[in-house]
Amino acid sequence: MIGADAIRGHIDLILLAILEHGRSYAYEISKTLERRSSGEYTIKQTTLYTAVKRLQAQGLLDAHEELSETGKPRTYYALTVEGHEQLALKRDEWRSTRALVDQFAVPTGDAQPSSAAQPSHEQDQVPS
Repeated sequence: MIGADAIRGHIDLILLAILEHGRSYAYEISKTLERRSSGEYTIKQTTLYTAVKRLQAQGLLDAHEELSETGKPRTYYALTVEGHEQLALKRDEWRSTRALVDQFAVPTGDAQPSSAAQPSHEQDQVPS
């Protein structure tokens, strides 16, 4: 299971990507996220609604209310033109972030610690 801290900075990218292909409502968005993450991440409803409202306030999402099949009102969210543009920027940012983190997280086998980072055993030796 992936923790919320690991995802926190990437919620906008995830939500924009989910809405890239069409409108959706909050419950459906959360189920799509859970399904596409193979159950590795479940978004809290407060996190989802906070993010959706923030994206809407930034002009990246449009929201409109419709009646569901049961007759209850449901708010649907869709990307605006600016939302599509922001998604492209977020994807570029993710690629750069991933490349940087991979420099440290992915073992290369040829990485050697610098001499400054290597412990010195000279101090441990007793002079003869």
